[in-house]
Amino acid sequence: MITLERGLPTPIPAIHPLPEYLAAGERKAFYTAMKTALQVPWMGVVTMAYAHYPHFFRHLWRGLEPIVTSTAFVGECRDLRALAEREAARLAPAGLRGTLDKVGYAPAEIASIRDMIEIFSHGNYPYLLIATLVRLLLEGGALAPDVAVDAAPFTGRHAPDVACPFVLMEAHHADPATRAVYEDVKATLGLPFVNTDYRALARWPSYFAAAWGGIRTLVATPGYDAACRNVHDAALAQIRHRVPNPAGLDAEGLRAAALRDAPIDEVLAMARLFQFLLPGLVLNIALFDLQLR
Repeated sequence: MITLERGLPTPIPAIHPLPEYLAAGERKAFYTAMKTALQVPWMGVVTMAYAHYPHFFRHLWRGLEPIVTSTAFVGECRDLRALAEREAARLAPAGLRGTLDKVGYAPAEIASIRDMIEIFSHGNYPYLLIATLVRLLLEGGALAPDVAVDAAPFTGRHAPDVACPFVLMEAHHADPATRAVYEDVKATLGLPFVNTDYRALARWPSYFAAAWGGIRTLVATPGYDAACRNVHDAALAQIRHRVPNPAGLDAEGLRAAALRDAPIDEVLAMARLFQFLLPGLVLNIALFDLQLR
């Protein structure tokens, strides 16, 4: 059986995310379909990086759509979130409500921050499972047999019922203090970019600086590393055994599609990067949520 070791690729590969505003034609249609299927308001950096490779992205989405719209997949996302939140609770981050009250945050502002956190608390898990699936197949692994898991489609809404404006604080919008926080996030987490989640939460700069400051010391602890590994292992087990594969997505087909765009090592290095980063991201969002409870 293929073993997916958890580790940051060295050197960190270059990534080339295709932003939503630049997507056109087929890839724009795939972006719309993916956001609808996942019930999220944003394209993750991971899937925008996949879209840089058009044949690969086309083959992936055609096989992936019936997976991510299944009842089984939605249930696995919920189970993975519950696991990540248990792991975050063991790390016991200090609360921030008193700090925010003192600097003047109104209850409505804190509620808006919590709504934004809830959007990511829902939406990051399908991206994590997709990243795990992609790396597993590119490494030559296999999904569950199509007859092993019920592929019945999910009907209804599973996204949170919140209406928080989705505004991103890009580095060129930010003041020097926020840019310094971004650089610290990248240096601490080994990121070559700042995730969408952090840019959305930095819409409240003083909050985000305090929130990041409250968890950054946890990142270097053995408990944090163990929590990330537990999330990594759980996601891999789910993809191998508990999600359906009605379109027969397999390693041979996905690797062949990738080879039409680039050397397989290039695509695989990119996939390894995201599959390493996402367990830490979901854990950090769970920690941010705990800070405000």
